[in-house]
Amino acid sequence: MKKSDYLDRWNSAVQSNYGTPSLVLTKGKGLIVTDADGKKYLDFLGGIATNVLGHAHPAIVKAVSQQINTLGHVSNFYAHPHVVELAEKLKSFTGDSDAKVFFAQSGAEANEAALKLSRRTGRFRVVAAQGAFHGRTMGALSLTGQHAKREPFLPLLKGVKHIPYGDLDALRRAVNRRTAMVIIEPIMGEAGVIVPPPGYLQGVREICNNTGALMVLDCVQTGMGRTGDWFGYEYSGISPDVITLAKGLGGGLPLGAMIALGACAYLFQPGDHGSTFGGNPVTTAAALAVIKTIEKENLMVAAVKHGNYLLQEIAQMRGVKEVRGAGLLIGIEFNSEIATQVMIEMRAQGVLVNAATASTVRIAPALNVTAAQADKFIIILRKVLSDVK
Repeated sequence: MKKSDYLDRWNSAVQSNYGTPSLVLTKGKGLIVTDADGKKYLDFLGGIATNVLGHAHPAIVKAVSQQINTLGHVSNFYAHPHVVELAEKLKSFTGDSDAKVFFAQSGAEANEAALKLSRRTGRFRVVAAQGAFHGRTMGALSLTGQHAKREPFLPLLKGVKHIPYGDLDALRRAVNRRTAMVIIEPIMGEAGVIVPPPGYLQGVREICNNTGALMVLDCVQTGMGRTGDWFGYEYSGISPDVITLAKGLGGGLPLGAMIALGACAYLFQPGDHGSTFGGNPVTTAAALAVIKTIEKENLMVAAVKHGNYLLQEIAQMRGVKEVRGAGLLIGIEFNSEIATQVMIEMRAQGVLVNAATASTVRIAPALNVTAAQADKFIIILRKVLSDVK
């Protein structure tokens, strides 16, 4: 069956919230995916920073196959070995002996859990960043600072104030002793990979300390080694109150986590929150395989190495205004609004990227990308930029 056949069926049976997809992908191996017409692509988007080990990685395939053949699902009425082991692993990454984990299925759900947790402080006001993306459920959308996504669904939750990202003076004015939480991305992903100014996370931590507001770090895109650390904020030396994870955590399977640190780990009480599929045996088996592979193959070091190379090479290209990011989460901003055109031309040349904004392309390849694949990306991007008007 050809692409056109699948898309006819898609438009007939699937709701139009995504529009009509540009491709129909049928299989993948590593960073190479194949479409319904047999064309191969170099996947430099990675399921939007999700496929941290690429497609069909042997460790994930083995772990998932063994687990589904052993125990498929237990609900949240019962525990199982993998959910305990994964929670302990994530707890160890925080360096906090009090940390506790809640498992969900996505980043939006993890942020919903953080939002509910903050209500347990007795406060309800929230401060978030303009341009931020925290998900599309009604609570997470209330936190999201993008007008186009919010406007069709107003009114959203009351008490959420959005301030400019990176502006500590604006944050000081917005946060007070009635603020339940401040939610910030270590690097803003959907906004075009925006890196905060030096000292910003430390300043957020100080403001939260002074007011008693919880500091929540949305590490959904920066986490799981993508930026060279497990969460993406470690370089700052601070410790948040809450961390949210998803995307790369499941290595392509739906898994999210909300990690509460310190006294926050004890805010939820029995019955306060739940998720039928959160911490499922199969998805947690995949996550443990992801973590073990990242550790065994030293992929966080590799992510920084390849990321620095890409940053250096892209910065020298014609038409590039700025290239920014950390590790393998990179935003390429152009001198004009050509991002969609670049994305389309890259796809025609066999490379998948994402136009995050009108002028910025985002890339987030798997952590095990090879030097040869990075070189191929550079060559094709350079060619596309020389051709795009």
